[in-house]
Amino acid sequence: MAKDKYIVEVEAGKPAKDGKPSTGPVYRSVYAKDGFPAPIPGLNSCWDIFRLSVEKYPDNRMLGRREIVNGKPGKYLWMTYREVYNIVVKVGNSIRSIAIEQGGRCGIYGANSPEWIMSMEACNAHGLYCVPLYDTLGAGAIEFIICHAEVTLAFVEEKKISELLKTFPGAASYLKTIVSFGKATPQQKEEAKKYGATMYSWDEFLSLGSNKDFELPVKKKSDICTIMYTSGTTGDPKGVMISNNSIVTLIAGVKRLLESVHESLTVNDVYLSYLPLAHIFDRVIEECFINHGASIGFWRGDVKLLTEDIVELKPTIFCAVPRVLERIYSGLQQRISAGGFIKRTMFDLAYSLKLRYMKKGRKHAEAAPLCDKVVFSKVKQGLGGNVRLILSGAAPLASHVEEYLRVVTCSYVLQGYGLTETCAGTFVSIPDELNMLGTVGPPVPNVDVCLESVPEMGYDALSSRPRGEVCVRGDTLFSGYYKREDLTKEVFVDGWFHTGDVGEWQTDGSLKIIDRKKNIFKLSQGEYVAVENLENVYGLVSAIDSIWVYGNSFESCLVAVINPSKHAVEEWAEQNGESGDFETLCENPKVKQYFVGELARIGKEKKLKGFEFIKAVHLDPVPFDLERGLITPTFKIKRPQMLKYYQNAVDNMYKSLK
Repeated sequence: MAKDKYIVEVEAGKPAKDGKPSTGPVYRSVYAKDGFPAPIPGLNSCWDIFRLSVEKYPDNRMLGRREIVNGKPGKYLWMTYREVYNIVVKVGNSIRSIAIEQGGRCGIYGANSPEWIMSMEACNAHGLYCVPLYDTLGAGAIEFIICHAEVTLAFVEEKKISELLKTFPGAASYLKTIVSFGKATPQQKEEAKKYGATMYSWDEFLSLGSNKDFELPVKKKSDICTIMYTSGTTGDPKGVMISNNSIVTLIAGVKRLLESVHESLTVNDVYLSYLPLAHIFDRVIEECFINHGASIGFWRGDVKLLTEDIVELKPTIFCAVPRVLERIYSGLQQRISAGGFIKRTMFDLAYSLKLRYMKKGRKHAEAAPLCDKVVFSKVKQGLGGNVRLILSGAAPLASHVEEYLRVVTCSYVLQGYGLTETCAGTFVSIPDELNMLGTVGPPVPNVDVCLESVPEMGYDALSSRPRGEVCVRGDTLFSGYYKREDLTKEVFVDGWFHTGDVGEWQTDGSLKIIDRKKNIFKLSQGEYVAVENLENVYGLVSAIDSIWVYGNSFESCLVAVINPSKHAVEEWAEQNGESGDFETLCENPKVKQYFVGELARIGKEKKLKGFEFIKAVHLDPVPFDLERGLITPTFKIKRPQMLKYYQNAVDNMYKSLK
């Protein structure tokens, strides 16, 4: 298979041996064929990234937020690298003045903001582990993280203080200091004090270290700079330990990649910070921007106002999850269909013309300049007018959305793939390669990648169409799960990290993610769903005999097929004046609604997260059986067969929700 365009083979594949499955050849990016990029001189830790930029670009705009005048949003107000540095020094001195030493754990809880970055940089300066706390992990997760990571100090957004206080008394034995990004009320301070914790407003905390000057400790590449908790398949969140080396290696790789495709970052680049800094995707992008002395502007925290923030900030690089890009896509579709026949016809003509030339291999900027000027420039203005690169990550982007945005936004649309454990970027598609549509592109130039066969799922890494579990090796990998050596050993074998995702190599060296090895998947907003766990919870509803829960990464919610209890359905029908036999009642929308309600009831009772609720159901009066190949002899659900059998029902459920 001629894969020599974007990847090079560095080791041959290996046949199955001693019960270990076969593995395909080891590949790396063609941009690393003569070796991985050398470390950037002087860059040994996350603190160096910031410190060196302050020295090089002290007066560049670094962090900006919108000024609010008479309740209305105005322009972005900026702090320079030097101004940010001066505050970071104060925050660091204040942290040290309350006797938190190198290796201590600081939590940060709240929406992205300048204070978030400043708190993070203060942790970087003093060799503290930065531990982001965030809500989507579900009820009790924040308390779990504080106790598991032994967080002694937490920085918190003003409006999240009440949420943080709910972790007491459980977190009281660890959490001793709370610092608000804004103000703190006397009542809140009192509440914290009850549990032996001290709460400060931002200004009060800064004054603690005002006349002190602590020396910065020496930081090694191997030191941990952050512990990011991710939702596990089962049980508690896992703390992914990320070292300074992972992040500085990744930055060198991204720099090499962007230089190779002539899209280097510069001091003039502007980034809109709205994807959570608690996740690795946004964190490493912002580190790359800081490394280049570029500017980061923060959104106002409301998704409905996101486009206004974009237009005001005029970013040059826009990162998104598919859910956001789908919103932009449907917004554009609506505007065009509302624009009347002539506008619509003109748009369609321009679209098909430009796409035709792009398919012939022309670069997007040269495919149809007139169409860009007359028709698509309006779309570009809607994203502020300066966007040159749109990067999608966290879940797969539907091909029709990706193609559409590549044509109409007048910028590159690249899809990437990575995990917290691989420090985000592991694969990213190449600009102007329309054939890479629907793939995550080739590996970035700082990792080795191979596929491992998954015989039980019929995936063979050595076949002419190589498919298997994606395995990654390199310095960007995490240092292990905090206090969970057992889980680390499961996924780290002989220096290779096993991602649990199944991929398929394409002829040009890009990779397509086609499956998940375990029964866990992502929804379109990037949230993981551990489906077996949910089926166990929903199985507690007495009116349900069996349930199969389904979702995929192109949809933002879950649906289910249920074998209802005949007795329960007939009893409900009698009480509610609905007639018909069991089969007819299973088709009845009111009966379906009753089941959706029952699922919601148990979901609330078991404190499930919003995206884990079932939004539509299909009732099958015939139990899942071996005859139709839907279950194993031990009554385990066969998921691929279920989907095949119920595909129409699934499609209809999602249609009914649109």
